[in-house]
Amino acid sequence: MSNWLTDYVRPKIRALVSRNPDLPDDLWRQCTSCERMIFHRDFEQAQRVCPHCGHHMRVDPSFRFETLFDADSWQRIELPKVAADPLKFRDQKKYADRLKEAQTKTTRQDALEAAHGKIDGMPAVIAVMNFAFMGGSMGTAVGEAFLAAAKLAVLQEAAFIVFTSSGGARMQEGALSLMQMARTTVAVEMVKDKRLPYIVVLTDPTTGGVTASFAMLGDVQIAEPGAMIGFAGARVIEQTIREKLPEGFQRAEYLRDHGIVDMVVHRFDLRPTLVRILDLLLRKRRELKAEPAAEPVVPATVGEAPTLELVKASEQPVE
Repeated sequence: MSNWLTDYVRPKIRALVSRNPDLPDDLWRQCTSCERMIFHRDFEQAQRVCPHCGHHMRVDPSFRFETLFDADSWQRIELPKVAADPLKFRDQKKYADRLKEAQTKTTRQDALEAAHGKIDGMPAVIAVMNFAFMGGSMGTAVGEAFLAAAKLAVLQEAAFIVFTSSGGARMQEGALSLMQMARTTVAVEMVKDKRLPYIVVLTDPTTGGVTASFAMLGDVQIAEPGAMIGFAGARVIEQTIREKLPEGFQRAEYLRDHGIVDMVVHRFDLRPTLVRILDLLLRKRRELKAEPAAEPVVPATVGEAPTLELVKASEQPVE
């Protein structure tokens, strides 16, 4: 039987409680630090920094490329492929299955991506670690990708900028993962041998084998506010030394105050800071390339050059 309750009130109530299919699922984001809600437009305008507490939330490589490179000046580097499961490792599930899950979740092949382009007109290669891919762990794929990016920086005479975010070595690859510490260190030395800038931006978290290798070799060490940076975990250190660690230990600001990193830079100021650093480090190289080749300087002489006989005569003792 039709009446005003069924024909008018009930549809209104259903419209209120049912989700609009045209509305996106991620209209609101929750800060992982203060747990307050942020409207998605405000979240993006703030470059994924919480407007309430200033917490810098983790971002993917695409965000770094889009916010740092000049518009329409960059493109991704095709990275070399490696053996997917060299040790046929299995714990609670196969390593190959874990890789596939991470690749499906992130739509990326592994934990490091790289791109080349211009930053304020200056050439740069940027490599970014993705913590969402198996905790940014470093395996053979990360080592190969890092080496490829470093070689391209040398080839293009570009600055090499690396964003670290990692839990350390990838245990499923055993000693092969540990070998990447040496390989990435060699790649850094290739860049430095060509007198090209190597800049590291430490983001939350940077730990383990990454900290023990290429993360701490930068010509300039930058960190994002509040980033956790260290080798072993604070609890392990406390248990080892049997002492209480100081407040803020292994945070970016603590490391800056103790000389481990050069500066802590807010995400809003990161691109201008990189532009200033690159201008300082690349200016002389650009000036030398822009100057025409100087002609060889011929020393001025008065009269004719002395002959061999005159030189010998002048060497004789005077009686």
